[in-house]
Amino acid sequence: MAPSEFSLRLQHGITGGFAPPTPSAIHTVTKTPTINTLQISSAIRPHGTPSLQDALPKQLSVDEPTEALVDELHTILKSIPTESPPGSEDIYGLDTSIAYGSDDLQWQNGGPRGCGGGESFVKATDEDKAKFKRAVEIITHLVEKSQ
Repeated sequence: MAPSEFSLRLQHGITGGFAPPTPSAIHTVTKTPTINTLQISSAIRPHGTPSLQDALPKQLSVDEPTEALVDELHTILKSIPTESPPGSEDIYGLDTSIAYGSDDLQWQNGGPRGCGGGESFVKATDEDKAKFKRAVEIITHLVEKSQ
């Protein structure tokens, strides 16, 4: 069952090197137990520009299909690893990070400042990579469905 309260951030653009990464998009999704909607905001950096545009707030009603997607996302994140040490390597190879927090799960790949500092001791299997890709698809679907 999906948690009644959670917050997540999906960031595209997490790999860097000497310089920190330049995100191309940051999407946040928040659910509180008192409101039956997801609060969603998206900040996107247009191609060729140096910074993200201001995030615009949107909402998405939590109906059965949305609840099922959130539950699937939660289940996926509980089952896949993160890199170790944090921020060392993009083990999923998508230049994308998810930071997720609920009462029973704290999960983040990509470290707080992205990836670019070495090799991870933990590696993602092909199955893990497919699950992570599905998690990104779920979040993207929720963001695109919001109004």
